[in-house]
Amino acid sequence: MFLIKKIASFATVIFGVLLLTFLLIHLVPGDPVEVMLGESASTADRVALREDLGLNQPLITQFGGYLNKLSSGDVGQSIHTKTPIIEMLKTRYPATLKLALLSLLIGLCIGIPLGIYAALKANHWQDIVVTLVSVRLSAMPAFWLGPMLMLIFAVWLGWLPVSGMESNTSIILPALTLGFGLSAILTRMTRTSLLEVLNDDYIRTARAKGLREKTVILRHALRAALLPIITIVGLQMGSLLAGTVITETIFSWDGIGRMLVESIEKRDYPVTQACVLVVALSYVLVNLVTDVLYRLADPRVKFGG
Repeated sequence: MFLIKKIASFATVIFGVLLLTFLLIHLVPGDPVEVMLGESASTADRVALREDLGLNQPLITQFGGYLNKLSSGDVGQSIHTKTPIIEMLKTRYPATLKLALLSLLIGLCIGIPLGIYAALKANHWQDIVVTLVSVRLSAMPAFWLGPMLMLIFAVWLGWLPVSGMESNTSIILPALTLGFGLSAILTRMTRTSLLEVLNDDYIRTARAKGLREKTVILRHALRAALLPIITIVGLQMGSLLAGTVITETIFSWDGIGRMLVESIEKRDYPVTQACVLVVALSYVLVNLVTDVLYRLADPRVKFGG
């Protein structure tokens, strides 16, 4: 029953996203025909190209044709390059996935330990310092933090590439930009969630039994505090897989986010729709994984009902 409800819910979300995206990109000012041919093109050429691309048909007919192709696994081709969109996604999405996973790893490795430390030092100067740093980091937008990291580590120190994807170290700066922001959120969430359970009866009982403090914190307290942390990680991972448009643009990282921006600028409707579809599917998949992790973290969480 749980699986059926989830599938129905996901299908409704995906359809709603596709419909809304289709309507929005056709309502946005701009004409792909004019972008492709230029303002000096003749009316006959514009009419011919519009008919060739199917843009002269009613919107409902265009949307129905898109859904029909999509049901057979055909996401279409770029109206500019005539390249199959699936081939574009095969190169762009792995780049975003790689960046997202490394950013998530950085966020987890920094945020959770700092959150635990701040909770154990609650109301002491260490807690205040960690909290202030996390608040400052979370307040730094990617369009500011990214260039600052680029200026320090690429321009001044010359340790890392400025942008692009030419070397294995090119991913470090964009991953740090995203990872620092995620770590700030996780630090505060871990601290808050852990503080809520540290004074519970079963924690005092575990300490009274003579268990080591490390065991009490990691095996008992942290596990009980995991649900809010899993929620934040799931939401942030969904955002990362959706393609962080600003970060990918700043660092010229050829991922799904930059591909989406380029398609919107060129009024490449099929590519835009495909990118949004991938984003929606990413969120759906992460949401499903988050539900499973809930069950693993706390067996009392039930899927049915």
